[in-house]
Amino acid sequence: MKIDHVTIRQLKMRMKSPFVTSFGSVQDKQFLIVEVKDENGLTGYGEGVAFEVPWYTEETMKTSWHILEDFLVPMVLHKEIGHPSEISQLFRSIRRNNMAKAAIETAIWDLYAKQNNLSLAKALGGSRNAIEVGISIGIQPTISDLYEKIDFALKEGYKRIKVKIKPGLDISLIRAIRNRYPDIPLMADANSSYTLEDYPLLKELDQYNLLMIEQPLAADDILEHAKLQQQIQTPICLDESICSYDDAKTAIELGSCGVINIKYARVGGLTEAKRIHDLCKENNIKVWCGGMLEAGVGRAHAIALTTLSNFALPGDTAGSKHYWDEDIIEPEVEVNDGYIQIPNEPGIGYRINYPVLERYTVKQNEYK
Repeated sequence: MKIDHVTIRQLKMRMKSPFVTSFGSVQDKQFLIVEVKDENGLTGYGEGVAFEVPWYTEETMKTSWHILEDFLVPMVLHKEIGHPSEISQLFRSIRRNNMAKAAIETAIWDLYAKQNNLSLAKALGGSRNAIEVGISIGIQPTISDLYEKIDFALKEGYKRIKVKIKPGLDISLIRAIRNRYPDIPLMADANSSYTLEDYPLLKELDQYNLLMIEQPLAADDILEHAKLQQQIQTPICLDESICSYDDAKTAIELGSCGVINIKYARVGGLTEAKRIHDLCKENNIKVWCGGMLEAGVGRAHAIALTTLSNFALPGDTAGSKHYWDEDIIEPEVEVNDGYIQIPNEPGIGYRINYPVLERYTVKQNEYK
């Protein structure tokens, strides 16, 4: 394929309610949509999911735009590309900036699938017709508010509940949830809020039968997670620590985790995400697909990725209506009794709702 035209859009969409974690709160989500067009006018779409503040990784929405505009777009524009898997190698000279890379790499995967009349799931090698879905619930103002969110999620059929914890809001929170919901599939996400010195507290979580505790220690740590995993029964899930295949390989060899959360944006795109998936499958490490509060395009790419065989645990790909009054795709992503059906149409399988896309676009540049 040859990329003839690239468009970068900056969108601003208001979430239904603030999403609160240990490191900050988001309600007005600003993000990027990247469109790549071939010489025949066929278009692929990707989403740049970096936040405005560098609290998850070092990237921000503005740095992603800079890296895309000044480096990545020139690397692909008017170049002959045989297969999307070549893009990660093409971008190797650019250090990290994985969310910027993923924004355009996923758009090229979408274009490739459309050119070959394949669903993106099939193009990636996926085999599922539907995926199980869990839900991530941010820190709530009161325990009653949290119960209300959990009750709604269970009524909707979500297969797993994830709650955020932080120092001072951890054991008591999990105990309260378990007292009210003794049998639900439950996990805790710490977003790097603890240190190895907190081992006694984290050990206490063993009694609550959690599916996993996600990223309890530093975002760039793999070694101390291995030390912690040796001392607790609850499986550790690594998230922020895994930015590449090599990171995953190191974590597996050290015994740092029992589960890995694969976010394609965090690792630089679908190609690297698939490599990590395959590595984990070979080593009996379960994986699941995390979320970045994506709008419809990013959500569609996550859905396609989750059709790969080793995504053994429900991901965070909740339906569009959980986050937005209206999404930028049609049909919107729907969850029915805890499942999302995989679209069979070419590419991501969802159409862009252009009036909505235009309504939320605050900046746009084209590159030819």
